[in-house]
Amino acid sequence: MFDPLRKIARAFRAPSTQEREMAYLNGSFDRIDLEFRQRQVDRGLFRNR
Repeated sequence: MFDPLRKIARAFRAPSTQEREMAYLNGSFDRIDLEFRQRQVDRGLFRNR
C-alpha cells in the first residue's frame, strides 16, 4: 500500500553528499581528471555547504 508513496518520496528527495561526490567522480574523463576530482572531494568541495 505504501510502496507507491515511497517511490514518489525517493524521486523528490535531494541526493546525499556521498551520492553527489560519487556522481562527480564518475564524471571524470581520464586518470588525471579523476585524481584532480578526488583531491577536490578530499578538500571538502561538497561538504562545506
